[in-house]
Parts: sequence; structure tokens; C-alpha cells
Amino acid sequence: MSHDHVDRRLAAILAADVVGYSRMMATDETATLAALKLHRQCVFDPTVASHNGRLVKLMGDGSLVRFDSVVDAVNCALALQNRAGNVDAPPPEIVLRIGINLGDVTFDGGDIYGDGVNVAARLEPLAEPGGICIAAIVKESIVGRVNALFEDGGGVRLKNIDRPIHIWKWRPPRSTAAKSVVPLKTGDSMRPSLAVLPFQNISGDVDQEYFADGVVEDIITALSRFRSFAVIARNSSFIYKGQAIDIRQVAQELGVRYVLEGSIRRAGSRLRITAQLVEGATGAHLWAEHYDGSTEDVFDFQDRITECVVAIVEPQIKIAEIALSRRERPESIEAYDFYLQTMLYFYSDTPERNHDGLTLINKAIALEPNNATYLATAVGLLMQRGTLGWKLAGVEDQRAVCENYIERALVHGHRDATVAGICGNTLIQYLKEYDRGFELVRQAVAFNPNNLDVVNFAGVANLHCGSLDEAVTYFLRAERLSPNSLGAHWNLTGLAHVEMVRGNYEEALALARKSMAANAYYGPCFWMMIAANAKLGRMEEARQHLAGLLAFSPGVTVARLRAGQPAKIPERMEPILDGLQLAGMPKE
Repeated sequence: MSHDHVDRRLAAILAADVVGYSRMMATDETATLAALKLHRQCVFDPTVASHNGRLVKLMGDGSLVRFDSVVDAVNCALALQNRAGNVDAPPPEIVLRIGINLGDVTFDGGDIYGDGVNVAARLEPLAEPGGICIAAIVKESIVGRVNALFEDGGGVRLKNIDRPIHIWKWRPPRSTAAKSVVPLKTGDSMRPSLAVLPFQNISGDVDQEYFADGVVEDIITALSRFRSFAVIARNSSFIYKGQAIDIRQVAQELGVRYVLEGSIRRAGSRLRITAQLVEGATGAHLWAEHYDGSTEDVFDFQDRITECVVAIVEPQIKIAEIALSRRERPESIEAYDFYLQTMLYFYSDTPERNHDGLTLINKAIALEPNNATYLATAVGLLMQRGTLGWKLAGVEDQRAVCENYIERALVHGHRDATVAGICGNTLIQYLKEYDRGFELVRQAVAFNPNNLDVVNFAGVANLHCGSLDEAVTYFLRAERLSPNSLGAHWNLTGLAHVEMVRGNYEEALALARKSMAANAYYGPCFWMMIAANAKLGRMEEARQHLAGLLAFSPGVTVARLRAGQPAKIPERMEPILDGLQLAGMPKE
């Protein structure tokens, strides 16, 4: 009995592609083909050969090369990118993106296959124009052996790769990157990205420049804790320090969708910091704010600025991404696009819109079954159904589905504050696993104390399982961080709930009204409006709000709400349930 021999070897794989090739071909096909041929003859082929590489195949404007040595592969990539712009050739100029992986490959004739090849091909698009993107296994293999600085790019999800890949990036000098200005892709399935530019010192005081740089460094560090977008490292964004810039050009050169810029001014002992978030493709301002403080408490002032800017930027990027998806989304089955569409429904409290959101996020999960963000988003929507007593059509055991998604999200979303916060909150509110849920929410706050959603989750966790004073602290912090943000109804309703428990019905009613102004379809806000009015003897108003609740959540009963809400400390829900019953909500 004979077996076909399979030739497998460990190899370093280099995948290269020409930046903007389709656009160049559309502009001048003849000139582009001539430039590509010249680049291969004068730059690419000689450089590969001198570093002991073997060209496997050419794929239009792309190339696949294998090396027996990972050091040779990286040095070859650096030589290719450092030669950019140093070859006399007519336009258009050829600029490459390069991805490198080290892995097991299968040889079949003159071609190679396998996971090692697939990962290299997926890494290449993540490199900047003129840059290099390598897998962590490559980085570990070249430490102390290659003279180049690679920046940590964090973990990423790659198409058709069933595990996250940690990446490192080498960025080209600004002059190289600037020569290939490629329009940002609004339909891109990758995470949105952000650059924080050095704040401009317009006070003429050199000492304040150091302060401004410190603010920016703190903001970059704090924003890097968010997994929902990527943040360009300081040493890349600070090349623009002291220069007159066009935000749109900067966004293109750095390959980001959003830019945060600002300025600092001193007048006597007073300081003013201004910050604004700009959409890179259009130059449109998404958000702007100024912060005033004193030179006497400069470090406290710096901390306050960082806290406020960081807390507002993440929700604003989320809002902008949702708007971008609605405005310019191509017909696509990419998982990230489904996720963006889901976020249109995430903050709405009607069973129909909740169902639409679950349908969309489940499509994203089908494409990327181990994506912790998508799984956690589904968990949040399932929690909403469970706590409000909405049954999911076609699903016999809704709790089991939710439990499955929680465990998978926690496995694949290690140290992700949003994932831990959603899962912990769901364990408390829906699955009644109070101790584990409380601990997860506590961890989420430790992972990212400036994440607005996480701060709200901590308020809810304390409301139902901990200290009312702590709950108020977190809800007030959320209100201070982002008073008008998407999701403000959560902390306002949380504060109203606390006042109901304390018997302060007028205060609860005032807070519930503010919550309703932020979101007119949030069920728990209606509970507070109904219960507070009933407790104050204002039955007509209570019944009007009960009718409003029943209009978008028909069939709701006191028993159903009692069954769906946390009961670790029963007296935390009883004033609300009692008020609902007084107003005429059916018991069963």
C-alpha cells in the first residue's frame, strides 16, 4: 500500500502588492505596466535574489516569495521599502505594501499552499503604503537580529483565519508614505482608525508645549485601551509637530479615518485646551470642545482633559461609523458591515428592532464565529429580550444561546473591557449569576475606566448587587463624561431607579424625564415615569405613560418584569414594581 508523499516545510513567506494599482491602471494602463515591469527588473527581483529569496509566483501586481530564513525575509522587505523613491523612473511610482509570516507550508510543484501562506497574504493589506506588517512569530524570530523598529499593532481578525493574529508594523518615513496618496475606503471591513496629532501651542509659552505634549501622550495611551478602533502610535503622528497641515492629507498619509487635533493657550494663570475630532476623508468636524483650568493645578487639569476627551471620542467614532455605514455602505456581506448595521438597533427598545439587530449580528457571527465583539453585541441584545420578557421566534432555549455566546465571547475577548462589561451585566440582569457578573464588570472597569458603556455597567451592577452610593458615583461619572452621548438614557434611568429605592419620587421623576428626552423608547425609563407618578398620587400621568409603554411593549405584566429583573437584593426592584401595579399594570 503506497501513500503520496506531501512535502511540508517551515518557511518565511513574503506577500507584496502595489498600492493603488487599479486606480493607476484606470488612469494610464500603458504607463503603469511599464513602471511595474521596470520596478520588478530594477528593484524587486534583484533585491529578492540578494536576500536568498525564491519567487513563487506573480499575481498581477502582487508577488509571493519564500525564504528559508525569516531574517532574510524581513531584511529583504526593508531593503525593498527603503529603496522606494531612489530609482530613476518615469511616473507612476510603484509603492508596495508587504506582509510577512512564518509557518508550515505545503509544496506542490512550483507552488506553495497552507496557513502560513494565507496569513501572509492577509497581513499585506494591513501594512501602510511603503510599510511592512509582520506576524508576532516573525517579530519574535528577529529580535536583536534586524535593525528596524516595529510597532505593536495588537491582535486582529483576518478573513478566513480562525484565530486572532498579533501583528507588528514597520512604518515608512513620511516622505515615502506621502508619495502614495490613496483614498480611504469607506466600505472597509477593518476597524476604524484614529491619529492624535500634537496639540498646537498658541500661547507663545514654551513650557506649555511640554504640557500639551503630555496631554496628547496620555490621550493616546488611554484611547489605546479601546478595542473598537486602532490608534496610530505617537512616533508616527508626532512627525507633524510644528507643521502647517491639511487634515485630509494627514489622514491619507497615516491611513486613518479620523484625526483628533487641538491647541493650548495660556492667559495669565489660566489655561485653555481645545480638542476636535475630524473625519479624515472629508475634513468634516464631528465634535469639538474646550477645557479651562489653572496653571496652579496643571496635573489635575491634564487628567481631567484626558478623561473627558477619551470618554467622548469613542462614542463619537461609533456614531460616525454607523452614519458612514448608512450613507455609503456598498452591498456587502462583510461581517463588520453587519455589525455596524446592528448598532443602529442596539440602543432601541422595541421587540421588532431588537429582532432586526439580532438577525444582522448573527450574520456577522456566521462569518466570524470567534469575534468577541460580535458575540458580545448579540449577548446585549439577548439580555434585552430576556429582561423584558420578549420571546425569540424559532429559538426554544433563548438562555442557552445567550450562555453559549457569553462563554465564547469571554474566551476570545480576553481583557476587552466592553466584552467583559456586556457579559457581566447580562449575567447579573438576565442569567442571575450575580457574583460572577459583578466580578466581570469590576474587571471591565479596571481594563478601561474611561469606557462610557463600562462605567454604566458598573452603575447597574452596584444598583442590583452592591452599594447604592457606588451606583450613583458611576452613573454621575457617566453623565459627566458624556452628558449628551448616545446611551445617556442608561445612566439617567439608573439615577432615577436609585431615587425610587430611596423614596425620593420627585427626584426620580425629574431624572426619568431627562432620560426620556435622550431616548423615548427605553422601557425602564417608562417604568420610572409610571411608578414615580403613581407613588406621588398622579394617577392620570401614570396611566398615560403606562399606555405609552404598552404601545411598543404589548403584553408586559408585573410578573413578567419581576421574573426578568435581578433579585439578589429584592427591595431594589419592589418600589418600581409596586408603583407599576398601582398604575394598573396587569399582575400576570
